[in-house]
Amino acid sequence: MPRPTSPARRPLPHQVRIIGGIWKRTRLDVADRPGLRPTPDRVRETLFNWLGQDLSGWRVVDAFAGTGALGLEAASRGAADVLLVESEGALVDQMRAVVRKLAADNVRVQRGNALSVLAGLPAASVDLVFLDPPFDANLFDKALAAAVPALAPGGAIYLEAPAAWQGEALAPYGLEVVRHLKAGMVHGHLLRRVA
Repeated sequence: MPRPTSPARRPLPHQVRIIGGIWKRTRLDVADRPGLRPTPDRVRETLFNWLGQDLSGWRVVDAFAGTGALGLEAASRGAADVLLVESEGALVDQMRAVVRKLAADNVRVQRGNALSVLAGLPAASVDLVFLDPPFDANLFDKALAAAVPALAPGGAIYLEAPAAWQGEALAPYGLEVVRHLKAGMVHGHLLRRVA
């Protein structure tokens, strides 16, 4: 007869961690939600090697934030203003609890539609936009179209998608791939305006 699992033996919830900056090693719980796929630690490490370790003064939007791992990583590395946008209430509550725990005065959490929030941002007001929409929602084109006007000169967009985005797909938005990685089934793209 199998023994019942004691509370001490229950598996921990899935977690990711902040990998750099002032909150390095802080663990973030990942809720069991359909379509929620936080950017793995290894991919975030590569992304922030591309961006640089010090994001002091940057204005950042993490659209489709989920756990907020990307935006919190930017805030940990000195970003001055980070907006985490998420439509699901339970995830918003979880991110707000993390922000309170970290006393992260440079991070705001907003419940809402990421496309609407991006479209409502002032022109050229953001240095970095993280776009990691649910892969099955077909929102990539709409998200890029909404994000580009808010991008400040010299700013960047990180796009995470199930397939590689090439020049002709990005041309309508005036963007080009500066860096690309593939990790498992995920493609990460660092995009900038075509010079």
